Amino acid sequence: MIFLMDIIKGTLIGIANIIPGVSGGTMAVSLGIYDKLISAVSGLGRDWKKSLGTLLPIILGCGIGIAGFTYAVEYLLSRHTFVTSMAFVGLILGGIPVLVSSLQRELARRASKIGLSGVLAFAAFFSVAVFLPMMNADDEVLRTFSVTPWTMASLFLVGIVASATMVVPGVSGSLVMMILGYYYGVINTIKSFLDALKAFDMAGLLHGFGLLMPFGAGVLLGIFLIAKLITFLFERFGIQTYCAILGLIAASPFAIFYNTGLFARLSSLGPGKLLLGLVLAVVCGGITWKLGE
Repeated sequence: MIFLMDIIKGTLIGIANIIPGVSGGTMAVSLGIYDKLISAVSGLGRDWKKSLGTLLPIILGCGIGIAGFTYAVEYLLSRHTFVTSMAFVGLILGGIPVLVSSLQRELARRASKIGLSGVLAFAAFFSVAVFLPMMNADDEVLRTFSVTPWTMASLFLVGIVASATMVVPGVSGSLVMMILGYYYGVINTIKSFLDALKAFDMAGLLHGFGLLMPFGAGVLLGIFLIAKLITFLFERFGIQTYCAILGLIAASPFAIFYNTGLFARLSSLGPGKLLLGLVLAVVCGGITWKLGE
C-alpha cells in the first residue's frame, strides 16, 4: 500500500515538475515525502538498497506523471497559447509570497539586511532571465531538436541545471528550462518519443533516445550532485540565493510571453480571452500560494 501511495505521490510530483511555475520540491513538501526523498538521495552512498527501495516508486510515479501530462501541455501551448501562458504566469507569481516569507525568515535568522549583495543578486538574475529568451527564436513553442553533439551536450547541461532547481521547494525546474529556451523543445521531444513508442517507429525512437538520454543523464547528475551545491548556497549565502531566485521569478512572465511570441499577438486577442487569461492567472496564483503555505 505504501508502495502504491508513493507511486501516486510521485505522479503528482512529475506533473508538478512539467508545469512552469510549479515546484516539484513544494509538491513533495505538500505531500509529506520531501524529507524521505532527500534522505534517500543523500543515503545512496551509505545504504543504496534501502535508498533505491524508497526512490523506486517515486521515480516510477514521476515518469508516469511526466509522460501523461506532456500531451496536455503540448496541446494547450499550441492551441490555447495565451490562456495557458497566463495560467503559467499565475502559478509562477503565486510562489512569490512564499519565497518572500522564506527570505524574511533568513534575514531574521542571520539578524541581517538584504544589502548590496542581495540587490546585485536580484538584478543579475533578473537581467539573465530577460536577456536569455531574447537569444531564442520567438516561435520557441514550435521548437524541435536535431541530434547533434552540441545539442546533446546542451541538453545534458540543461538537465543538470533544471534538476538541481527541481529539488528546492519554491523553485520550478521547468521555469528555468523555459528561460533557457529549452522547455518547449524538451516537451516536443518527449511527446515525439512517446508517439514513436506507440507506433514502434525505430527511427523516431532512436532520435528521441539520442536527445533524451543526455538530458536524463544531466537530470540524474543534477539531483545527486548539484543539489548538494544548492543546499550549500542556501546555508552559506541564503539571503543572496533567495534574492537571486526572486529576480528569476520576477522576470519570468517576460520570458514566457517572449518565447511564445505573445507580444506580437496581444493586440489581436479578444476581450473574452483576455478576461479568461486574467482569471486563470489569479486562480493559479492562489493555488501555488496555498500549496506553498
